[in-house]
Order: sequence, then structure tokens, then C-alpha cells
Amino acid sequence: MRLDPRARPRLVSIIPNLGARINEARDHGWLGEVDGLQTSLAAAAEKLTNLDRIITRAAPGRTDLGMPTLPTVGGR
Repeated sequence: MRLDPRARPRLVSIIPNLGARINEARDHGWLGEVDGLQTSLAAAAEKLTNLDRIITRAAPGRTDLGMPTLPTVGGR
């Protein structure tokens, strides 16, 4: 599944919200909730990393293709 770069602001806002919910769950002793929220936080962070990678690759710019090597003529 490919992420839409337009979803980045929403994903960025979700991450701190998950952190706040984890703190609240810890304060109340809801250990199962903490575990689930930590899983969601890790997934959101990974999605953000992947999305940033996609955005960086899609950015226009110069790409170095390297210097081609040519075969020698006559085996030299």
C-alpha cells in the first residue's frame, strides 16, 4: 500500500497525540492500552519515515548516473 504524501500533516499530528494517550494510559494503570498504543505509535512513526523517504525520492533534482565504462576494442 502506497502512502499519499498529502497525508503527511495528519500523520505528523497523530504521533504526539498517541504519545499523550500513552501517558494517560500509564497514569491510569491501563497496561494493555499502553501496549496497544505503543504498537500504534511505532507503526505511525514507521509510516512517517517511509513517507518521507518516498517524498525525498520524488523530489526533482539532479541524479548522478556515474561514468559509463566502454568495452575496449580488440581486447585491449
